[in-house]
Amino acid sequence: MKLKFRLLMILLLLLCVPIPVSAQTDATTQTRFQQRGLKNPKQGGLYVVAHRGAHQGIPENSLAAYKKAIELGADFVEIDIRKTKDGKYVSIHNATIDKYVTGKTGKVEEMTLAELKALDIGTRVSPEWEGTRIPTFEEILKLCKGKIGIYLDLKRGNVDELVKIIRQHGMEREILWYAWPQDLNRLQQVCPNCIAMPDPILEINLPNTIKQFHPTVIASTWKRYSQKFVETCHQANALVIVDESDPGCWKEAIAWGSDGIQTDHPAKLIEYLKQNQVPRP
Repeated sequence: MKLKFRLLMILLLLLCVPIPVSAQTDATTQTRFQQRGLKNPKQGGLYVVAHRGAHQGIPENSLAAYKKAIELGADFVEIDIRKTKDGKYVSIHNATIDKYVTGKTGKVEEMTLAELKALDIGTRVSPEWEGTRIPTFEEILKLCKGKIGIYLDLKRGNVDELVKIIRQHGMEREILWYAWPQDLNRLQQVCPNCIAMPDPILEINLPNTIKQFHPTVIASTWKRYSQKFVETCHQANALVIVDESDPGCWKEAIAWGSDGIQTDHPAKLIEYLKQNQVPRP
């Protein structure tokens, strides 16, 4: 009887010994972002994605706009990738240069990198930005690595070539890929560690999108968004980032449990998150 009593006391003492935090491996100790192999948001409970960089008063898709997003504390910069005539990759949204320079026209894909680099895309925004150039993909990767994630909107280009460049910089897990389904299929074949971020376009397509890609992150736009959309993504263990229409939708997007908002106003969104004390994950 005494032996049984001693054994019982030893067992009770062992149960009372605290388990070191480092030994706690339960998934519940991680945030929903960490559970998916991603970094936590910097400013609160959701990602701030600076659309074309922080480009209020700054040339969009420029290194200056991306630097500003880093300074503000955004989580991602959205970049638009196109291929030049001589096979190089640059960040520019439109298929032509017409909007960005005065007195010149032309398609990006019909111009060489040297021709594009000769263009001044800053003067039309403000004299202080005179001399601003279209950045290459490599320049953007060097600027952003370890400082801010990249939301890659693939306009024109070859997935295999882009993956090769990304691997050279060791940034496979720092980039979210927004692209057509055929490009995302190829991405998952050549870079399983890369993060495909499909957009089902219509909510009715969401179940098939989830079945096809088993995505870590899903993208959407506000006009095709709903609380049910968010719930379906979360049930599938996927995060969801919405491209807002204007700041008026922030309150609702946050209330629905969105994991990120892509915005043209990253500074204002960051301030909004601070003022409204959006809880950290």
